[in-house]
Amino acid sequence: MARTKDFNEDEVLDKALAIFWQKGYNGTSMQELVDGLGISRSSMYDTYTDKYTLFTKSLERYREKTAAEMMHLISEGSSAKAGIKKMLQSVVNESVCDKSPRGCFIVNTCVESAPHDKAIAKILQQNMQDAEEVFYLAIKKGQESGEIPGRNDAMALARFIINTINGIRVTAKAGTDKKVYDDVVKVALEALE
Repeated sequence: MARTKDFNEDEVLDKALAIFWQKGYNGTSMQELVDGLGISRSSMYDTYTDKYTLFTKSLERYREKTAAEMMHLISEGSSAKAGIKKMLQSVVNESVCDKSPRGCFIVNTCVESAPHDKAIAKILQQNMQDAEEVFYLAIKKGQESGEIPGRNDAMALARFIINTINGIRVTAKAGTDKKVYDDVVKVALEALE
């Protein structure tokens, strides 16, 4: 007879995500996970098998949450361009307000693990494709309405915006001044004019 879990798996994944986000996969020990998750080592192994599985599940959880947030921010803008601006400003605000700059969990994982882990690289590539699709649809909508000129390919612009966001998140780890981010956002938005 299987034992029932006396913990909420989503809450545990959120805690694991925070630990991995702060320290990275390689920098996080099993003991730090046991201590930080508030569950026994046996419960962790019974539920997640190993550190790697817990990490990939945390990465997927982050991916799902950020995709939903991104779509929400972009869609609540009064126009395609306003939605993209809102998303860029949100990234800047996160970067400026983070007292212990962590950057982006996806970007951090891309740098740490993707070059030598095909399974992680696949998750990250899917995340990139999802993000590209969100921005592509917004830009295409803006081009169809005439708000965004059609001289540039919508997918190329989407990829440019995503790389701009990734650059902001990497720069955030060094604690750059808000003026730097504002300049980057201004130029990114000019690419949509």
